[in-house]
Amino acid sequence: MSGGVDSSVTAKLLADQDYDLSAIFMRNWDTRDESGTDQGCEWKKDWEDVQGVCRMLGIRCQMVDLSREYWTRVFEPALELWESGSTPNPDIWCNREVKFGALFDRLTEKDSWLATGHYADKKWALPPLSVSNLFAYGRFPPRPQLRRPVDRSKDQTYYLSAIPESSLARALFPLAPYKKTEVREMAQKWSLPTATRDESMGICFVGEKRKFDDFISQYIPPKPGRIVDLESGKTLGRHDGLYSYTVGQNARIKGMPQKMHVARKDPKENIIYVVPGSDHPALFCNSIVVDKWKWIWDDTPPSGIDDEGFRGRVQYRHRMMDVPGTIQRLDEGRMRITFQKPQSSVATGQVAAMWHRDWCLGCGIIVDTERHAAS
Repeated sequence: MSGGVDSSVTAKLLADQDYDLSAIFMRNWDTRDESGTDQGCEWKKDWEDVQGVCRMLGIRCQMVDLSREYWTRVFEPALELWESGSTPNPDIWCNREVKFGALFDRLTEKDSWLATGHYADKKWALPPLSVSNLFAYGRFPPRPQLRRPVDRSKDQTYYLSAIPESSLARALFPLAPYKKTEVREMAQKWSLPTATRDESMGICFVGEKRKFDDFISQYIPPKPGRIVDLESGKTLGRHDGLYSYTVGQNARIKGMPQKMHVARKDPKENIIYVVPGSDHPALFCNSIVVDKWKWIWDDTPPSGIDDEGFRGRVQYRHRMMDVPGTIQRLDEGRMRITFQKPQSSVATGQVAAMWHRDWCLGCGIIVDTERHAAS
């Protein structure tokens, strides 16, 4: 439980069923690492709300401190990517490494399940029928599939696309059949203490009231460089570090006749290149190279990835509609995804995930964008 309305309603839904239920609150970020004091810790309010809901529902609860695991498995790798000019997505790796990783390791009951307030779904299915398993087909146990929920506007399967099959098998997503508006209505009907809490936004360790640049500059020394017009080569301004801008972002350069958008970054020269308008050709790419690719069914990749490729649906940032694309294996751990139509504002460091209809198959980290279709 996070202290938000989604996990509170999840707890209530399960409390009304025949479960041996307890709640876990994860403390992933230790404010003392920044300030040396607990003063102003955001997690305290969340923990108080979790305890309030659990008292109301008669559920025992505990807090688990996973800040060390979060620091080493999520935050430090993200810092390296930011410093190199890429744009990581820590929330995806938090789910894989902490919530569905380190937390599972802490559970005392090894046959226990973990329910969360994610808007996602899970189905059980037999592996695909093939010649090699023709005679054994039907004797294999069904395997878990990560599926999109009913409320596509709140869909969080992208954030869960990196979790391993072993964790997915023990996961429950009770909010799968509900829309966010229904969840709010249920919380209010049941008078849950968190019914009116605002939606949490942004990266969890930054907090809503802090600017990202101010936060990240505490960990990455400023490295000023030039902002250059990609077309003319003219210097238009200065930046404090490559992490300050994301590909596709409005660079907010004063005195220009039209908005200038970030087209690419050059880590070697420490230059950010910008172009005029939001539809400039330099903002688009035809394909991407993705590293550290992991299928959720790790031993059963979709057919065709070593030949003509597998055609599916691609998502490379949260809250975008998935788009048609073909994935092909380049070598161990690396894939090329070719879009059916050129895509804009694709940033290295972000996660690209693949779907077959509404079934999420896996994901990897974008390491390169290509403006010309792969031959």
